[in-house]
Amino acid sequence: MPATSLPHAQHRQYGVPVGALGRALRACRVPRSSYRRRVIHGAVKPWLEAALGFVYPQACQLCGNQRATADEGYVCSHCWQGVRFIKPPFCDRCGLPYEGEITTRFECSNCREMDLHFRFARSAVIAEGVTLEVIHRYKYQRALWFEPFLADLLVRAARVELTREDWDMIVPVPLHPLKQREREFNQAERLAAHLGTTLAIQVNTKALRRVGPTRTQTKLTREERAANVRKAFGARPGVQLAGARIILLDDVLTTGATTSACARVLRAAGAADVCVWTVARGL
Repeated sequence: MPATSLPHAQHRQYGVPVGALGRALRACRVPRSSYRRRVIHGAVKPWLEAALGFVYPQACQLCGNQRATADEGYVCSHCWQGVRFIKPPFCDRCGLPYEGEITTRFECSNCREMDLHFRFARSAVIAEGVTLEVIHRYKYQRALWFEPFLADLLVRAARVELTREDWDMIVPVPLHPLKQREREFNQAERLAAHLGTTLAIQVNTKALRRVGPTRTQTKLTREERAANVRKAFGARPGVQLAGARIILLDDVLTTGATTSACARVLRAAGAADVCVWTVARGL
Protein backbone atom coordinates (compact mmCIF):
# COMPACT_ATOMS: atom_id res chain seq x y z
CA MET A 1 0.00 0.00 0.00
CA PRO A 2 1.38 3.51 -0.82
CA ALA A 3 3.04 5.49 1.98
CA THR A 4 0.27 8.09 1.78
CA SER A 5 -2.46 5.54 2.48
CA LEU A 6 -4.39 5.18 5.70
CA PRO A 7 -3.37 2.31 7.97
CA HIS A 8 -5.64 -0.73 8.02
CA ALA A 9 -6.54 -0.19 11.70
CA GLN A 10 -9.24 2.25 12.67
CA HIS A 11 -10.31 3.89 15.87
CA ARG A 12 -13.45 1.93 16.76
CA GLN A 13 -15.31 4.83 18.31
CA TYR A 14 -14.60 7.70 15.97
CA GLY A 15 -14.25 5.86 12.66
CA VAL A 16 -10.86 7.39 11.83
CA PRO A 17 -7.41 5.81 11.35
CA VAL A 18 -5.36 5.14 14.45
CA GLY A 19 -2.09 7.00 14.82
CA ALA A 20 -0.51 9.34 17.30
CA LEU A 21 -3.70 11.42 17.32
CA GLY A 22 -5.86 8.38 17.85
CA ARG A 23 -3.75 7.26 20.78
CA ALA A 24 -3.91 10.75 22.25
CA LEU A 25 -7.68 10.75 21.91
CA ARG A 26 -7.99 7.42 23.71
CA ALA A 27 -5.80 8.81 26.47
CA CYS A 28 -8.46 11.44 27.08
CA ARG A 29 -10.66 8.70 28.61
CA VAL A 30 -13.89 9.61 26.85
CA PRO A 31 -16.88 9.09 29.23
CA ARG A 32 -18.98 5.99 28.59
CA SER A 33 -22.26 7.90 28.69
CA SER A 34 -23.72 7.87 25.16
CA TYR A 35 -24.84 11.51 25.57
CA ARG A 36 -21.40 12.67 26.68
CA ARG A 37 -19.80 10.61 23.95
CA ARG A 38 -21.93 12.33 21.29
CA VAL A 39 -21.11 15.78 22.69
CA ILE A 40 -17.38 15.08 22.75
CA HIS A 41 -17.57 13.41 19.35
CA GLY A 42 -19.18 16.51 17.86
CA ALA A 43 -16.58 18.78 19.38
CA VAL A 44 -13.49 16.67 18.70
CA LYS A 45 -14.15 15.07 15.33
CA PRO A 46 -13.87 18.24 13.14
CA TRP A 47 -10.55 19.10 14.77
CA LEU A 48 -9.36 15.53 14.51
CA GLU A 49 -10.27 15.22 10.83
CA ALA A 50 -8.48 18.50 10.03
CA ALA A 51 -5.36 17.35 11.86
CA LEU A 52 -5.46 13.96 10.14
CA GLY A 53 -5.29 15.76 6.80
CA PHE A 54 -1.71 16.67 7.67
CA VAL A 55 -0.74 13.30 9.13
CA TYR A 56 -2.53 11.09 6.62
CA PRO A 57 -3.03 12.71 3.19
CA GLN A 58 -6.50 12.16 1.75
CA ALA A 59 -5.58 9.43 -0.70
CA CYS A 60 -7.79 6.86 -2.41
CA GLN A 61 -7.56 3.60 -0.49
CA LEU A 62 -7.86 1.52 -3.67
CA CYS A 63 -5.32 3.01 -6.09
CA GLY A 64 -3.39 5.27 -3.72
CA ASN A 65 -2.79 7.74 -6.54
CA GLN A 66 -5.77 10.10 -6.47
CA ARG A 67 -7.23 12.35 -3.83
CA ALA A 68 -10.31 11.08 -1.97
CA THR A 69 -11.95 12.38 1.20
CA ALA A 70 -13.55 10.71 4.19
CA ASP A 71 -17.01 11.73 2.95
CA GLU A 72 -16.25 9.85 -0.29
CA GLY A 73 -15.22 6.74 1.64
CA TYR A 74 -11.64 7.28 0.41
CA VAL A 75 -12.59 6.12 -3.10
CA CYS A 76 -11.45 8.49 -5.86
CA SER A 77 -13.33 9.50 -9.00
CA HIS A 78 -11.08 7.31 -11.15
CA CYS A 79 -11.87 4.16 -9.14
CA TRP A 80 -15.54 5.17 -9.15
CA GLN A 81 -15.51 4.51 -12.89
CA GLY A 82 -15.18 0.80 -12.11
CA VAL A 83 -18.63 0.73 -10.47
CA ARG A 84 -21.47 -0.77 -12.55
CA PHE A 85 -24.94 0.25 -11.45
CA ILE A 86 -27.69 -2.24 -12.28
CA LYS A 87 -30.10 -1.04 -14.94
CA PRO A 88 -32.91 -2.79 -16.84
CA PRO A 89 -33.42 -5.33 -18.16
CA PHE A 90 -33.32 -7.46 -15.03
CA CYS A 91 -35.34 -10.25 -13.45
CA ASP A 92 -38.55 -8.80 -12.02
CA ARG A 93 -38.25 -10.99 -8.91
CA CYS A 94 -34.57 -11.01 -7.88
CA GLY A 95 -33.12 -8.14 -9.90
CA LEU A 96 -30.53 -10.25 -11.76
CA PRO A 97 -29.40 -8.10 -14.72
CA TYR A 98 -29.46 -9.36 -18.30
CA GLU A 99 -27.88 -8.19 -21.51
CA GLY A 100 -30.02 -7.49 -24.56
CA GLU A 101 -33.18 -5.69 -25.53
CA ILE A 102 -35.74 -7.31 -23.22
CA THR A 103 -38.72 -4.98 -22.90
CA THR A 104 -41.23 -7.19 -21.09
CA ARG A 105 -41.24 -8.19 -17.41
CA PHE A 106 -39.77 -11.63 -16.76
CA GLU A 107 -38.49 -13.96 -14.04
CA CYS A 108 -35.15 -15.76 -14.33
CA SER A 109 -34.86 -19.55 -14.15
CA ASN A 110 -33.39 -19.34 -10.63
CA CYS A 111 -36.50 -17.58 -9.31
CA ARG A 112 -38.84 -19.96 -11.10
CA GLU A 113 -37.13 -22.93 -9.48
CA MET A 114 -36.79 -21.50 -5.95
CA ASP A 115 -39.54 -20.95 -3.41
CA LEU A 116 -38.74 -17.32 -2.64
CA HIS A 117 -40.59 -15.60 0.19
CA PHE A 118 -39.92 -11.96 -0.69
CA ARG A 119 -41.96 -10.04 -3.27
CA PHE A 120 -38.94 -8.68 -5.05
CA ALA A 121 -35.22 -8.03 -4.54
CA ARG A 122 -33.13 -5.19 -5.93
CA SER A 123 -29.45 -4.32 -5.72
CA ALA A 124 -27.56 -1.12 -6.47
CA VAL A 125 -24.48 -2.41 -8.30
CA ILE A 126 -22.78 -5.51 -9.68
CA ALA A 127 -20.54 -7.31 -7.18
CA GLU A 128 -17.31 -7.12 -9.14
CA GLY A 129 -14.03 -5.23 -9.33
CA VAL A 130 -13.94 -2.11 -7.19
CA THR A 131 -17.22 -2.83 -5.41
CA LEU A 132 -16.31 -6.39 -4.51
CA GLU A 133 -12.88 -5.39 -3.19
CA VAL A 134 -14.39 -2.64 -1.05
CA ILE A 135 -17.04 -4.96 0.40
CA HIS A 136 -14.46 -7.63 1.26
CA ARG A 137 -12.12 -5.15 2.94
CA TYR A 138 -15.02 -3.49 4.75
CA LYS A 139 -16.38 -6.76 6.13
CA TYR A 140 -13.29 -8.86 6.72
CA GLN A 141 -10.55 -6.30 7.35
CA ARG A 142 -12.74 -3.82 9.23
CA ALA A 143 -11.98 -1.05 6.75
CA LEU A 144 -14.85 1.09 8.02
CA TRP A 145 -13.64 4.16 6.13
CA PHE A 146 -15.26 2.59 3.03
CA GLU A 147 -18.72 2.77 4.62
CA PRO A 148 -19.74 6.18 3.17
CA PHE A 149 -18.91 4.86 -0.31
CA LEU A 150 -21.06 1.71 0.10
CA ALA A 151 -23.89 3.64 1.75
CA ASP A 152 -23.86 6.14 -1.11
CA LEU A 153 -24.20 3.34 -3.68
CA LEU A 154 -27.17 1.92 -1.80
CA VAL A 155 -28.93 5.24 -1.25
CA ARG A 156 -28.45 6.42 -4.85
CA ALA A 157 -30.18 3.34 -6.21
CA ALA A 158 -32.78 2.66 -3.52
CA ARG A 159 -34.09 6.13 -2.72
CA VAL A 160 -36.21 6.62 -5.84
CA GLU A 161 -37.49 3.06 -5.96
CA LEU A 162 -38.47 2.85 -2.30
CA THR A 163 -40.24 6.20 -2.16
CA ARG A 164 -42.78 4.92 -4.71
CA GLU A 165 -44.41 2.83 -1.97
CA ASP A 166 -44.96 3.14 1.77
CA TRP A 167 -42.72 1.03 4.02
CA ASP A 168 -42.93 0.64 7.78
CA MET A 169 -39.44 -0.47 8.71
CA ILE A 170 -36.03 -1.66 7.55
CA VAL A 171 -34.83 -4.98 8.97
CA PRO A 172 -31.13 -5.82 8.51
CA VAL A 173 -30.12 -9.46 8.07
CA PRO A 174 -28.63 -10.48 11.45
CA LEU A 175 -25.29 -12.14 12.10
CA HIS A 176 -24.89 -15.01 14.53
CA PRO A 177 -23.67 -13.60 17.90
CA LEU A 178 -20.36 -15.48 17.59
CA LYS A 179 -19.78 -14.05 14.11
CA GLN A 180 -20.72 -10.56 15.25
CA ARG A 181 -18.30 -10.71 18.18
CA GLU A 182 -15.59 -11.88 15.82
CA ARG A 183 -16.27 -9.17 13.22
CA GLU A 184 -17.23 -6.58 15.87
CA PHE A 185 -20.01 -5.11 13.75
CA ASN A 186 -22.88 -6.12 11.47
CA GLN A 187 -22.43 -4.51 8.06
CA ALA A 188 -26.15 -4.88 7.26
CA GLU A 189 -27.10 -2.94 10.39
CA ARG A 190 -24.70 -0.12 9.64
CA LEU A 191 -25.82 0.23 6.03
CA ALA A 192 -29.48 0.01 7.09
CA ALA A 193 -28.90 2.97 9.41
CA HIS A 194 -27.76 5.12 6.46
CA LEU A 195 -30.78 4.15 4.36
CA GLY A 196 -33.16 4.62 7.28
CA THR A 197 -31.85 8.13 7.95
CA THR A 198 -32.20 9.08 4.28
CA LEU A 199 -35.76 7.75 3.94
CA ALA A 200 -36.91 8.56 7.50
CA ILE A 201 -37.83 4.91 8.05
CA GLN A 202 -37.13 3.19 11.37
CA VAL A 203 -34.54 0.41 11.47
CA ASN A 204 -35.68 -2.62 13.47
CA THR A 205 -32.73 -4.72 14.64
CA LYS A 206 -34.89 -6.74 17.07
CA ALA A 207 -37.25 -8.48 14.65
CA LEU A 208 -34.88 -11.22 13.48
CA ARG A 209 -32.25 -13.34 15.16
CA ARG A 210 -29.78 -15.88 13.91
CA VAL A 211 -30.52 -19.07 15.79
CA GLY A 212 -27.55 -21.12 14.65
CA PRO A 213 -24.15 -20.68 12.99
CA THR A 214 -23.91 -21.52 9.30
CA ARG A 215 -21.15 -22.23 6.82
CA THR A 216 -20.05 -19.35 4.64
CA GLN A 217 -22.20 -19.24 1.52
CA THR A 218 -19.38 -18.16 -0.80
CA LYS A 219 -18.50 -21.51 -2.36
CA LEU A 220 -21.82 -23.33 -1.99
CA THR A 221 -24.16 -24.29 -4.81
CA ARG A 222 -27.67 -22.87 -5.00
CA GLU A 223 -29.14 -25.99 -3.37
CA GLU A 224 -26.47 -26.00 -0.65
CA ARG A 225 -27.05 -22.34 0.10
CA ALA A 226 -30.77 -22.90 0.57
CA ALA A 227 -30.21 -25.90 2.87
CA ASN A 228 -27.52 -24.04 4.82
CA VAL A 229 -29.83 -21.19 5.89
CA ARG A 230 -33.20 -22.95 5.92
CA LYS A 231 -33.39 -23.01 9.75
CA ALA A 232 -30.79 -20.36 10.48
CA PHE A 233 -33.18 -17.53 11.38
CA GLY A 234 -36.04 -16.99 13.76
CA ALA A 235 -38.25 -14.19 15.03
CA ARG A 236 -37.30 -12.77 18.39
CA PRO A 237 -39.72 -13.75 21.20
CA GLY A 238 -42.76 -11.52 21.34
CA VAL A 239 -42.14 -9.76 18.04
CA GLN A 240 -45.34 -8.61 16.38
CA LEU A 241 -45.23 -7.49 12.77
CA ALA A 242 -48.95 -7.53 12.03
CA GLY A 243 -49.46 -6.00 8.62
CA ALA A 244 -45.97 -4.46 8.47
CA ARG A 245 -44.37 -3.70 5.12
CA ILE A 246 -40.67 -4.43 5.49
CA ILE A 247 -37.48 -3.65 3.61
CA LEU A 248 -35.03 -6.48 4.32
CA LEU A 249 -31.47 -5.24 3.92
CA ASP A 250 -28.14 -7.00 3.33
CA ASP A 251 -24.82 -6.20 1.68
CA VAL A 252 -24.77 -8.77 -1.15
CA LEU A 253 -27.41 -10.96 -2.82
CA THR A 254 -26.46 -13.99 -4.90
CA THR A 255 -29.13 -16.70 -5.11
CA GLY A 256 -31.48 -15.07 -2.60
CA ALA A 257 -31.35 -18.05 -0.22
CA THR A 258 -30.42 -16.04 2.87
CA THR A 259 -32.86 -13.20 2.30
CA SER A 260 -35.64 -15.63 1.39
CA ALA A 261 -35.10 -17.52 4.65
CA CYS A 262 -35.34 -14.23 6.55
CA ALA A 263 -38.42 -13.15 4.61
CA ARG A 264 -40.15 -16.44 5.41
CA VAL A 265 -39.68 -15.80 9.14
CA LEU A 266 -40.91 -12.22 8.84
CA ARG A 267 -43.99 -13.29 6.93
CA ALA A 268 -44.71 -15.98 9.52
CA ALA A 269 -44.48 -13.29 12.23
CA GLY A 270 -47.20 -11.27 10.50
CA ALA A 271 -45.45 -9.07 7.94
CA ALA A 272 -47.75 -8.24 5.04
CA ASP A 273 -45.02 -7.54 2.50
CA VAL A 274 -41.25 -8.00 2.31
CA CYS A 275 -38.88 -6.62 -0.30
CA VAL A 276 -35.10 -6.96 -0.34
CA TRP A 277 -32.42 -4.37 -1.03
CA THR A 278 -28.68 -4.98 -1.12
CA VAL A 279 -25.68 -2.90 -2.09
CA ALA A 280 -24.38 -5.46 -4.57
CA ARG A 281 -25.63 -8.34 -6.71
CA GLY A 282 -23.50 -11.39 -7.36
CA LEU A 283 -23.71 -12.86 -10.85
